[in-house]
Amino acid sequence: MAEGTDIERELPASQKRLDEARERGETARSRELSTALLMLVAAGAFIAAGPTLIAHGKAFLAAGLALPRSAAFDTAVALESAVRVTAWGFAIALPLMLALFITAFAAPLALGGWVFASEALAPKWSRLDPIAGIGKLFSWNALGELAKAVAKVALIGGVIAYLIWTGQDAFIAPLAQATGEALGFAGGLIARDFVWMAAVLIFIAAIDVPLQLWQHARGLRMSFEEVKREAKETEGDPLLKGKRRARAREVAQRRMMAAVPTADVVVTNPQHYAVALKYDSKRMGAPRVVAKGVDELAARIRAVAAEHDVPLMEAPPLARALYAHAQIDGEIPAALYNAVAQVLAWVYQLRVATAGRIPATPQLAPLPPGLDPLEAGAAS
Repeated sequence: MAEGTDIERELPASQKRLDEARERGETARSRELSTALLMLVAAGAFIAAGPTLIAHGKAFLAAGLALPRSAAFDTAVALESAVRVTAWGFAIALPLMLALFITAFAAPLALGGWVFASEALAPKWSRLDPIAGIGKLFSWNALGELAKAVAKVALIGGVIAYLIWTGQDAFIAPLAQATGEALGFAGGLIARDFVWMAAVLIFIAAIDVPLQLWQHARGLRMSFEEVKREAKETEGDPLLKGKRRARAREVAQRRMMAAVPTADVVVTNPQHYAVALKYDSKRMGAPRVVAKGVDELAARIRAVAAEHDVPLMEAPPLARALYAHAQIDGEIPAALYNAVAQVLAWVYQLRVATAGRIPATPQLAPLPPGLDPLEAGAAS
């Protein structure tokens, strides 16, 4: 089975694929919606401006027929009259033409919005392939368009036939009326037909718009392989991402291990946990954790600390609590201030002690409930 066939493409398009399609100028469009909006605006404009158009039409017709007999033989006068009448007729039709022009420009934007795609302007020689063109003529899409066109013609033709059949007498009535009444009556018939046609086209558009949206979404569907490939392109290959994360961890660990010799003390578990603390009363508001680790990393921290004569203190509950609740380069939690203060006091005693008077490791006070992960796990 070839990759990317309709059978395989069962997943909806991603936002990236939708954006790329929009950049190529591919978006859902409905010609039926544009036609319906044009007809609707034309009907509304004709109904709103109908009396004015009829009045101007009468005057326009009278002015066109009011040329004196003598002026008919004067080319200059006849030409001037023709220009004046033409300009008048153009001025009468200008508002309706302007409304239709604006609608024709804005109607396609109602579905899909404004899209300017320079890629769509580039020539594509594949469009000149006659074999591909013939294939498109007999494709399912072409057959669907043909069926839609036939249904549209049948529906509009049926409505026109209905209007003609039910309005036979109305078409004859203006022949027996005065010019003004006939124009008014004809204007009413035209307005009625406009409304009918607008209603039919709106009905067609209401069917076509969801169909175009569905076809557009269907054409952009993705296969599972395409989704995976796009994820790799967007977020990167998982293997490469894993290597980058491992490299970042190595860099962070090297930086952390470089800070161990500057620590004041390393609190241990004694084997599983190791947390290196540093405190400078002039630059820090509270003691900070410069390094921490478990198992193998904890052993490395202890080894570096011993190599650089950093004191090691066994305090399992405190080591576990510091590891769980303090971040590297971050201050220790306020709840551990008292216990850490006892540790730092012991370190100070070590620094000032003379030979043979090494202070004993202090017995730390119990930690506040919930800080030692071991106790929390046992309680749960």
